[in-house]
Amino acid sequence: MAADDQKPAQPKPAADAQPDKPNPKADPQPADEKGSDQKKPDDDKPKKPSPFKNPLVLLIGGAVLLIVLIAGLLWWLQARRWVNTDDAYIDTRIVHLAPQVAGSVSRIYVDDNVEVQPGRALLDIEPSSAHASLQQAEGQVSQAGASVEQAQTQIAANGATYRQARADADAAAAQAAQAEDDLRRYLTAQRIAPGSVSQQQVDQARANARNLEAQHRSAQEKAQNAQAQIRSALAQVKAAQAQQRALQGQAAQAQINLGNTRLYAPVAGHIANRSVALGDYLQPGQEVMAIVPLNVWITANFKETQLANMRVGQKVEVKIDSCPHAQFRAHVDSIQRGAGQAFGILPAQNATGNFVKVVQRVPVKIVFDTLPRACPLGPGMSVRPKVLVRP
Repeated sequence: MAADDQKPAQPKPAADAQPDKPNPKADPQPADEKGSDQKKPDDDKPKKPSPFKNPLVLLIGGAVLLIVLIAGLLWWLQARRWVNTDDAYIDTRIVHLAPQVAGSVSRIYVDDNVEVQPGRALLDIEPSSAHASLQQAEGQVSQAGASVEQAQTQIAANGATYRQARADADAAAAQAAQAEDDLRRYLTAQRIAPGSVSQQQVDQARANARNLEAQHRSAQEKAQNAQAQIRSALAQVKAAQAQQRALQGQAAQAQINLGNTRLYAPVAGHIANRSVALGDYLQPGQEVMAIVPLNVWITANFKETQLANMRVGQKVEVKIDSCPHAQFRAHVDSIQRGAGQAFGILPAQNATGNFVKVVQRVPVKIVFDTLPRACPLGPGMSVRPKVLVRP
């Protein structure tokens, strides 16, 4: 029973007898081969056509490109007619005012930035010192005039003395001639008839002739002295007149100095840079204020390569930074003969050392056709001129 109860052990199936099962660890397959038989989900969607193959897109793109080319050509044709620069500014000749006499400021008539016309009073310097100098000079002129009159009176007196001396000399000459004739007759009579004339008479006639001749010479010398006194008086008159003219010049200068105690505006413009106050003591030549004239222009520094077609009289359009919404008309007035660096304190010496060519700038003067009144203009303000070089 025990032997029957025991069952014989069944043999394990061999490996070859087992059914074929996939073993991913034993024989792995590539991922591509796994899904080779499966379809991707995107393959079922229809592909979008390229927009560049759309005729409408190509037409619009071509039209835009053509418009851009035409606009670029038109811009180039317009731009080549003009030359412009940013290196430009308003320019004028500022009038710097200074007194010509010394003194303290007694009154000021103007304030900063006000507009003045030619001849308007600006300030006064205390005139008392200049007035005293004028009175002194006028007194000296009067004194010199009296000296001239005195010298002229002396001329008249010396003239009378000279005429009297000439008359005395003429009378003495006549008496001397008469005495000489008497002596000649006595000598002739003594030679012809020795007994008719005594020697005493001859000696007396000779002495009388010599005496009268001496009196004649003395009268002539007196006449010459009187004539010399006339010349001296004439010289004194000339000296007095010269002194009078010199004193008249001093009086005129004193009058000018008195007038210079008031400072006037020489040109129309606006007051700027006022540095004087009431009571300041000023010296001649000390700047007290400046006037910016109403007449202004533009100094534009163009590159020398921009001047090939630039000529005097060409139209200029100007934009001013202080008035950005306004455009002003102007014209080229003149072109400076020479670049700006040639007028510097230390001009370039290109004949020595290495040389690197640098495009120079040449100042061009541009004048407004109509001066803009509504826009406040002053020297140094930036502008942007554009010159029409090709009509």
